[in-house]
Amino acid sequence: MQRAKRRIATALSAIAGSLLLSLPLAATPAQAASHDPIVFVHGLSGDSSSWNDWIADFEADGYSSSELYAISYDWTKSNVTTASTLATYIQSVLSRTGASKVDLVVHSMGALNSRYYLKNLGGTSYVDHFVSVAGVNHGTSIASLCGWLYTSCKEMQTGSSFLTALNSGDETPGSVSYATYWSDCDAAVVPNSSAELSGAANVDVGCISHTDMNNDHGVYEQVRAFIS
Repeated sequence: MQRAKRRIATALSAIAGSLLLSLPLAATPAQAASHDPIVFVHGLSGDSSSWNDWIADFEADGYSSSELYAISYDWTKSNVTTASTLATYIQSVLSRTGASKVDLVVHSMGALNSRYYLKNLGGTSYVDHFVSVAGVNHGTSIASLCGWLYTSCKEMQTGSSFLTALNSGDETPGSVSYATYWSDCDAAVVPNSSAELSGAANVDVGCISHTDMNNDHGVYEQVRAFIS
């Protein structure tokens, strides 16, 4: 009788093992892609909505809305003032996301306040990639049209004291990865080469208007590849 029971138990065990082997293995949970949060900084006369197209593009490519932040600021004020506002904003993004660094993607005059933050307010400790899109990094001759009215615009004039100080020494400080994307027919950045930074990856994207630079999908794809 005991021998018969053992034979039955052995048979049941074999059947159970066979059934387990035939069942599909449980899928290993996919690890969600993680990225540095991106902080987008607009330029003169802009606001956070300037980045709507690219934010939608980043979301379509796997970024979550909790990784994408577009700041709005008073663009009439000095870029020094805006840099302090940006510093506070970036700290709030880091606190909210738990990240240690952000990627900075900036347009036009946004390059000036962002670079002031990097150079003078300790920003290199909190930024992984810096991307300047049509940035007025060395000024533009057309800023004289509004320099008499707005401090921020006066600071964009070629040879201004603000730009002289900003561009003295290392133009790409810290361990940040820098890139500039500029157009060879940008009527707002004169001369067009003013957008380049020494020590950065400087990319001529062809003939794209100043206001289209941070909406253009081809430029977006290059920016996304750089920060990935």
